Amino acid sequence: MSAEGVKGAELDLRARSPLRIVSIGGGTGLSTLLKGLKRYSHVNAQLPSPHPLADLTAVVTVTDDGGSSGRLRREFGVLPPGDIRNCMVALAEDEGLLTRLFSFRFDAGHGLRGHNFGNLFLTAMSQVTGDFGQAVRFSSEVLAIAGKIYPSTASRVTLRAHLEDGKVLDGETRISRSAARIRRIELAPGDCRPLKETLKAIGEADLLTMGPGSLFTSVVPNLLVKGIPQAIRRSQALKVCFINLMSQPGETTGLTASDHVKAICEHAGMRLVDVAVVNNEPVAAPARRRYARQSAAPVENDIEAIREMGVEVVIAPLVEPGEKIRHDPEAAALVALQLAKKGRRARLRRRRGGAS
Repeated sequence: MSAEGVKGAELDLRARSPLRIVSIGGGTGLSTLLKGLKRYSHVNAQLPSPHPLADLTAVVTVTDDGGSSGRLRREFGVLPPGDIRNCMVALAEDEGLLTRLFSFRFDAGHGLRGHNFGNLFLTAMSQVTGDFGQAVRFSSEVLAIAGKIYPSTASRVTLRAHLEDGKVLDGETRISRSAARIRRIELAPGDCRPLKETLKAIGEADLLTMGPGSLFTSVVPNLLVKGIPQAIRRSQALKVCFINLMSQPGETTGLTASDHVKAICEHAGMRLVDVAVVNNEPVAAPARRRYARQSAAPVENDIEAIREMGVEVVIAPLVEPGEKIRHDPEAAALVALQLAKKGRRARLRRRRGGAS
């Protein structure tokens, strides 16, 4: 076979291989998206689906310093396990006993009250292996998760916020509780580095998603790790931001959809968003009133302002039915799959163009 024939065969094989999706974030938003994508993972290839299969990777923030995660971080010097544990549960193969066990939270017991079993398991595994990344890998095998999970950095970092009123706050918990607008977020120390596996996954991706999730405490912190924004910029993947449905008191009060995109790019120091995904499904009035009592409101979708930034906008109904206003996992996953297919086609066109 000629060199051109070999190249063509390789491209055809890539076209048929699972779509590579890397999701960056933390908290409930990231685990919600992963839960929706799980059924399309190539690990679950036995599931009938009209959609292509996907190879899933999650890159998770490690700045949490509250609750069970914060206590374990202070007492054992480990990376906060909570967000990673949530992603593991979201990607777990089934809702069986082990999955429920990892989600179990102690409501009594001296020293145990408030702790989550999955957090304790990850902490114990990191102590046994001496490496948090290995602890995540081994724990993922126990749950037979449908993807890979990497902390955004193996370094112990603290989130620092510079507020518009001039104050500086250290710690995700204090930042989340602040009523003042956030001007800038940074990590301390600022020279933390990502895992090499993270950079490899980003470089091979068809789709990179940022959000949904807390803008300044779940999404942006990953982009402050040295090397990650540059890897995203170099990647041929389609780079997508899922805009949050609701504002968060203090953290994003008054921020529009375009402000979310600007915050991501400004903190990364470069343009990183090709597509913004926004919701067009109205939030029910009772839910709006309930959230308004907590000073939260639907994010304004200033679509034209996004487009003026050179960013494409995808509009879809994304609200999950229920009392809490959250992204619907299935709806968000279907949007992500369509965008991943678009990203794959663009990558193949560039490769074919380079081969000609």
